Amino acid sequence: MKKWFEPIASAWVGVITHKLRSFLTILGIVIGVGAVIALMSIGRGAQADILSRIQTLGANLVTISPGALNFGGVRSASGSASTLTLEDAAAIWEQVPGLSAMAPTYSTSQQLIFGSANTRSQITGTSPEYQQVYSLQISEGAFFSDYDYQSSARVAVLGANVSETLFGTTTNPIGQTIRVGSNVVRVIGVLAEKGAGMGSPDDAVYIPLTASQQMYAQPRTSQGGHVVSGISLTVADQSSSTVIVEEITSLLRYRHQLSAATENDFRITSIEDIIKTMTETMGTMTLLLGAIAAISLLVGGIGVMNIMLVSVLERTREIGIRKALGAHERDIWSQFLIEAAFLTFAGGIVGVLVGWGASAIVGNMGVVKTLVSADIVLLAVSVSVGIGLFFGFYPAWSASRLDPIEALRSE
Repeated sequence: MKKWFEPIASAWVGVITHKLRSFLTILGIVIGVGAVIALMSIGRGAQADILSRIQTLGANLVTISPGALNFGGVRSASGSASTLTLEDAAAIWEQVPGLSAMAPTYSTSQQLIFGSANTRSQITGTSPEYQQVYSLQISEGAFFSDYDYQSSARVAVLGANVSETLFGTTTNPIGQTIRVGSNVVRVIGVLAEKGAGMGSPDDAVYIPLTASQQMYAQPRTSQGGHVVSGISLTVADQSSSTVIVEEITSLLRYRHQLSAATENDFRITSIEDIIKTMTETMGTMTLLLGAIAAISLLVGGIGVMNIMLVSVLERTREIGIRKALGAHERDIWSQFLIEAAFLTFAGGIVGVLVGWGASAIVGNMGVVKTLVSADIVLLAVSVSVGIGLFFGFYPAWSASRLDPIEALRSE
């Protein structure tokens, strides 16, 4: 026990003897560790926030959108082709088992007017099942019913932002009529606010698809199919989503008469795939932020090496005396190495507190969410100690190799 305690005690004496120098050395490590924790917590928080917004759409959600058009070898954006139809949706519902709900959609942008208030919004014609598919909550009124859908009723459900823009906070929107382009519809419901994010309904208006077909000229395929903008569905069992996606792909390729060498003229996306892609992307971004912050740790490590070399130079006679009295190279080596590790460990602990505090301040400002996890703290402290050992090795090794006679001659 004594052989381990003595180097630690000697290292402690070396640190407190030169308080200002030790403080400045520790400060470099504190800044590095604090920056690593703060930036990685911001990355982790942003990742968690984005994933939570995506997951509000439902873990079992699968969306089907049209493919892209090709003009003279130039491929346009995905979704520009008119390849999905209402008949495709009906075939999928009838022939693919394991689906719990499905809603075809047709979207267009229109000007909304109520009194002197007006705004432009996306008008989505869909079926009553859309509410179930996207887990939409109603704050006022109700979503349109099967009867409204079958009778092509000109009724509308407004997103929270649209309702506030048109009616403010004093007028009850339920029962009011608004102009949508050249048509008039009656408001029967307002959705609960969902917040900004992927597929947020706050800025949208929903009407029965059957009414949308009457209100706006919707294109048809060459075979007479009713073109839709997309098809959204939920699977009863999330574990079977991969199989269901494969079955839908085979069915649509058959219905669209695509040869084996022809690419799909549609795109199928599941929330599971989106979450996986986002997790990988945000994980990479978090590591990049950590790597950028780690540069300051590297600078701090160079500072540790510089100070330790100075310390060896100042204590050359002390080293000579210790070696003349029988100290082994291992004793000298361990003393300086432990001193370097102690400096960086102390800096790491303080840096954790600084980084945690900075992360909490940023999170409370509401600009971006932050998340400090145990693995980030352990990584930052471990790296700081590792840097101390790495950059302290050469000064410790050079101190242990000093010739005692030459060391005693030094001034």
